[in-house]
Amino acid sequence: MVTISHAVQDILNKHVFLQEAINHNIVSYNKLANNIKPKIETELGKKVKHNAIVMALRRYSEKLDKRRNKPSLNYFRETLLKTDVCLIIIEESPDAHNKTQELYNKMVFKQGKIFNIVQGNYELGIITNQSNKENVINAFGKDNVLRIVEELVVISLMYSRDFLFTPGVLYNVLRFLTWENINIFNITLTPQELSLVISRKDTMRCYNTLEKLVKTTKSNTN
Repeated sequence: MVTISHAVQDILNKHVFLQEAINHNIVSYNKLANNIKPKIETELGKKVKHNAIVMALRRYSEKLDKRRNKPSLNYFRETLLKTDVCLIIIEESPDAHNKTQELYNKMVFKQGKIFNIVQGNYELGIITNQSNKENVINAFGKDNVLRIVEELVVISLMYSRDFLFTPGVLYNVLRFLTWENINIFNITLTPQELSLVISRKDTMRCYNTLEKLVKTTKSNTN
């Protein structure tokens, strides 16, 4: 049997930003109850009391508090920043793999070069240094280049090995950045590193937001 609590939980589970607003304690339960009341009444097939919805919202917020205050790992060891990066999106083709391999072999990674390849079904994304942009374009041909996004940076978070076995770590990072309206062009994961490609104009805001995340995580472990 569907109850008011179940209906409230279902609505909030589908709207992450409402959960974030509740976590930040900036939600009026009375106004939110008025907003979701028609959906709840439709789902239950009957009229429901306003106070009952408010009570269900408060109970849900208590669950969020327990989940938020649950001890978390201090998983980030250091943060690295690489500037002057671009994203080149190329149309997929039969010889795309050979061309990317040739470009990769020419890279000198000890000099701080970047050459990350994102293979899709119809497109190929190459994240590389601005200085390498013309080499990529020449290798694939201008007609095969679908889009070039410049003025990017890569922020890499080095984490402990426990990251792979800790639920919610990636969500924590992304929700902090989304709340600050920071757009992410690409995400790259390795066993010890999480790299985010963002606009250069968002660099300081992103860095400060991640610092806030690290401090929040440390405070929860103390």
